[in-house]
Amino acid sequence: MIGDRTPRLLLLAVALGIAVAGIMLSVFYGQYQWLARQLVETSAAEYDEVVRGSFERSARSQLHVAADRLGEAVKNDQGKGVLLELNAVLVENENLTGVRYSSRDGQTYSAGSYPKAFEVSDVTWLEERLLISYPVRAGEIEVGLLFGAFDLADLYGDFARFAAELTSTEVASRRVSYLWAAVGTLAALLLCGGVVWMLVRSQTKRIRQLKVQAEKLRDADFGEPMLLSRHDELGDLAAVFNDMRNRLRKTTHSRDYVDSILSGMNEAIIVTGNDGRITRINKATTHLLGYDESELLNMSVDHIVNTSDGRSLADDSPSGLPKEAIFESKFGESIPVSYTCSVVEDPPGTPARRIYAAQNITERRRAEKRIRYLARIDPLTKIPNRMQFQHLLQRGIARSRRAGKSLCLFYIDIDYFKEINDTFGHLAGDTTLETVAERLTAALPKNSIIGRLAGDEFAVIVEESSANEKGIVETSELAQKLLNRLADPFFVQGNEVFMTASMGLAYYPKDAPNVIDLIRNADAALYHAKRSGGNVYSYYAPAMNEASVERLMTKSKLKRAFERDELLVHYQPKYNLETGEVFGAEALVRWDMPERGLILPSDFIPIAEDSNLIIEIGEWVLDKVCEDFRLWQRTVSSPGRVSVNLSLKQLRQLNFVSRISSIMRGHEVSPTSLELEITETTLMENPERTIRTLDQLYGLGLNLAIDDFGTGYSSLSALQQFPISTLKIDRSFVRNIVSNPDDAIIVDTIIQMGRNLNMDVVAEGVEDEAQLIFLQKLGCTYVQGLLFGDPMSSDNYLELLLAQADGTDTHRALFA
Repeated sequence: MIGDRTPRLLLLAVALGIAVAGIMLSVFYGQYQWLARQLVETSAAEYDEVVRGSFERSARSQLHVAADRLGEAVKNDQGKGVLLELNAVLVENENLTGVRYSSRDGQTYSAGSYPKAFEVSDVTWLEERLLISYPVRAGEIEVGLLFGAFDLADLYGDFARFAAELTSTEVASRRVSYLWAAVGTLAALLLCGGVVWMLVRSQTKRIRQLKVQAEKLRDADFGEPMLLSRHDELGDLAAVFNDMRNRLRKTTHSRDYVDSILSGMNEAIIVTGNDGRITRINKATTHLLGYDESELLNMSVDHIVNTSDGRSLADDSPSGLPKEAIFESKFGESIPVSYTCSVVEDPPGTPARRIYAAQNITERRRAEKRIRYLARIDPLTKIPNRMQFQHLLQRGIARSRRAGKSLCLFYIDIDYFKEINDTFGHLAGDTTLETVAERLTAALPKNSIIGRLAGDEFAVIVEESSANEKGIVETSELAQKLLNRLADPFFVQGNEVFMTASMGLAYYPKDAPNVIDLIRNADAALYHAKRSGGNVYSYYAPAMNEASVERLMTKSKLKRAFERDELLVHYQPKYNLETGEVFGAEALVRWDMPERGLILPSDFIPIAEDSNLIIEIGEWVLDKVCEDFRLWQRTVSSPGRVSVNLSLKQLRQLNFVSRISSIMRGHEVSPTSLELEITETTLMENPERTIRTLDQLYGLGLNLAIDDFGTGYSSLSALQQFPISTLKIDRSFVRNIVSNPDDAIIVDTIIQMGRNLNMDVVAEGVEDEAQLIFLQKLGCTYVQGLLFGDPMSSDNYLELLLAQADGTDTHRALFA
């Protein structure tokens, strides 16, 4: 359409240009005619004036010369001479047609043709002649006037020639002007045409841009906005287009943004009409159901829902609360979903639409099922956990109450499970727990219930177990059967492991009327069994609760005792068997409880181990030993080597080595004066880490000893890896060394091994002279025990050192 308009616009522009050019030529021609006439007239008048003036000056000059010559003739008073001179003047000047001389005395002389009646005073222009007068002087005296008549024929001839030339020049100039006017008109026409063409082209281009922009808007291609080059109507139209483009882009972007959000959502979005037919879905819906989008569109929403429960999704009332339903996929798979339904607010009179947002909850249901399972079942042993077991025990008690019968609760704990776990690793510990659960399940009666309460603690409910004599016998047989089955060795990672357990038994309703008390009392019986050495069972007795309460009270008082400085450090001397001299001492902590007196370490150290107070107590003991040692050094030169017991929890501290070094530096005590005693169990807890720590301690100059050697699990190959300098034989081997050949062989073996490894050997628990003599025969290096008195205070130990220096030591005679 725009191309059809272009020729018409060009024709209109050409016609307009021709009209303008005609008007311009008419105006130019009229102006030129008037200017030409003015120019010719002005030029002719100016030329006439110029030529006349020139001719007049020439004539006057000629007459001036003639007057001078005539004056000479008059001066000589020659009448004939005047006439001759006049004729000569007439002959010499071609334009001069006649002369007349009038003297002062009235005489007149003439030559040629001079008008008779004309005597002018200066200049007179006649039609054919120019009359000029000039005074004649004879010397300084004016003697008369000379009149000359000059012919104007040549003057008029020159003027005619000039007029002809002027006319010819005017005609030529007119032609040139016409040519320039034509060229200028053509140039103006071209310029106007060019301008009009450029305007038309510019407008056409802008119209085309508007057309392209409209086509882009039609195709939802917004591109870049149009440039507003002019503030005309097309510019206003372009501004309208830009505004429309921006609004459409915002609207389209909002729509595209919503589409992208719907496409990117993990939830299945289903939009239905008022009739329940699907009008729109997102990608998540196709992924969830397996249908293509085209298959779902215009399908009833109930087609994809399992409506076996009689509920229609299309008739479901909108609610912000999530509901659950079962979707049926294209392949017949049932998919549990959680969905919400909302109504789209459309303009009045438009059928309402609904939006369903559904989420696959298959994994959630699996997780919920798993959580419910884990909430009741121990994941390792696959038996009820503590919470579920208590629930089952509550139900068992309810059944027994209704039936008027009893039930028995077995509380089982694995002996030294921590040592198995620490020695062979956590995987071995898990295998041990699984083995316990399997063996208990296999050995228990059919209706019994087994559960894992915590760590290595298990419990068993045996219903219809009477608390009478016969029932107790049957229960005891079952308990012993379980202990025997648990004691069977088993293999873990190629290692044969021996395991024992302890049991505490309590009856309902004899020992407790409810779940909490029954479990607590069975636990008290278990604690009593473990205190008895383990691998036994024990029935609950009321006194056991008193022991448990006492243990709890002791734990509470121990914390306050440490704060109140009720702990003491006593020293048990160590003697050299060869010389009988005091070689050193072992530092032993005591608790001076105000209401009970002195309490031995065996009664409170285990409690301190459980409550982590052992770390504070251990550092306090070391600090106290260094303080006492510094005091002894001020009195005696060599107080000997003092041993301090080291706990496993102390050794696990990251800053343990630096703490010990700091304490020794604070008291200026040499590390070589101290010895740290470590049990075999502590050494083997984590051999690699322990070796690194002991190497650091050994690097400080500290001596290291293995305490209670022979009671743990260390091997000779492991023993060689540790920087140990002393072995301490446990008192359990020394107690019957004289009467028991086995103990004697064990002690002798340890002594020989220590000697071969260049280690000192200390025998603990020496209580009589027979043991002392026997150890001397075996070649033991050092001894300590009650034979040399009870552990003593720091002051008493200093007195012992002084007595030894003076030779008044009462125990020296034992070594003679």
